[in-house]
Amino acid sequence: MTTLRRHPVFLWLFAIAAFALFARLGAWQLERRGEKQAMLDSVAGVLADRTPQPLAARVADVLPSTDGKVAQQYAWVAGQGTFLDAPAVLLDNQQRDGKVGVRAYRAFLPEGARLPVLVELGWRPLPGDRTMPATPRPGGTVTLEGLLLPPPSPGLAAAAIAPQADGSLLATGLRLPDVAAALGLPALAPRVLRPDPAMPIGYARDLDILPNTLPPEKHLGYAVQWFGLAAAVLVTTLLLAWRARRRRPIQRDR
Repeated sequence: MTTLRRHPVFLWLFAIAAFALFARLGAWQLERRGEKQAMLDSVAGVLADRTPQPLAARVADVLPSTDGKVAQQYAWVAGQGTFLDAPAVLLDNQQRDGKVGVRAYRAFLPEGARLPVLVELGWRPLPGDRTMPATPRPGGTVTLEGLLLPPPSPGLAAAAIAPQADGSLLATGLRLPDVAAALGLPALAPRVLRPDPAMPIGYARDLDILPNTLPPEKHLGYAVQWFGLAAAVLVTTLLLAWRARRRRPIQRDR
């Protein structure tokens, strides 16, 4: 810091870089807050209405090659179909009520649809030895009703899929093209289906669209912190520059 005081140019360059970094991080947190609030507002309208739309039609209205905007929308759907004879997919590192576990998914082909959809059956706890829970495939024709939504974000880390001893697939993220390839399927619908928690199928689940991630208010709090750091850098720099200017006349007098 002594070097910075002696060389104001370096002080200002350092301050500008730090200020820009902290301000950009604050702006990014505000952007994430806006995105997540928009998601919550969108799904709130769907859940308030809950008029079922045909599952097969909504699965078919977005193909992997089409505009991805529709794939980010929410819809309340209902329809019949069968679960495919394919391995269960277990999404790792999922918390519920303070406990660590996995979210179980299985591929489901709605009647009249060309693409199977990944259905979230619910959350299962993991024991200390991380033995994967059994996730039997529901047999016969099954009627499902629930929320069609984008798959959970894989985050910054690269998603990996690893076969388990029981034949299931343990995934650290749900990148659907990779999941389809691991299941031996040509493709999967670009949205997943979360059945109504009231339906007697699967395991513990809810309609929270932001599980295991920060809510909008947390992003706002972090934005305030980053902007506060940016302001602190600016104030500190101005204070050091002011003190340096006061010293110069004293040194010249000597």
